[in-house]
Amino acid sequence: MDFLCGLRGKDFVMVCSDTSAVQSVVTMKQDEDKLVPVDSHKLFALSGEAGDRVNFSEYIIANVRLYALRNDAKLSTKAVANFTRNELATALRKSPYSTNLLMAGYDDGEGGGPSLYWCDYLATLHHMNICGTGYGSYFVLSMFDKLWHPNVTEAEAFEMMRKGVEEVKSRLVVAPPKYLVKVIDSKGIRTLGEL
Repeated sequence: MDFLCGLRGKDFVMVCSDTSAVQSVVTMKQDEDKLVPVDSHKLFALSGEAGDRVNFSEYIIANVRLYALRNDAKLSTKAVANFTRNELATALRKSPYSTNLLMAGYDDGEGGGPSLYWCDYLATLHHMNICGTGYGSYFVLSMFDKLWHPNVTEAEAFEMMRKGVEEVKSRLVVAPPKYLVKVIDSKGIRTLGEL
């Protein structure tokens, strides 16, 4: 029962995921990091079948790094999100990946700043201020919608995440016990801790 959520602040993006690796009704482990760095200022938050999740993320990350080496230029968060969407759409007609993801990043320069994208296994891509996926998102999205504002601070965002996780733990029957929160800003990716 994967759960991912994210929100974009004025100068950062914060994402949260559960840390459970589950197969059917069996919990395999409780320390799976589903927040995978793409580069120093971008990361994927991934959910879905473990094999698809890992294979797809490694494939995208390798291609993003290859592009950067060949062209001596890093892709923007928007470019990585659109490349990811295109690869999911192509795979959908051949051998689909059963994975949903959030793409969070921070770009320097003109037109840069924080950005957050939501993409599902059908290759639907949206630029978002708040987003989530999984059963837990049913409980947190309305709360995030009420509390979010364009100038939200990092402390306010972390408190929103804490409240959201508390809500999931108290209301979702199959709620995972541990959650990991990371933030992406001009300094790069940082882990804020577990909830």
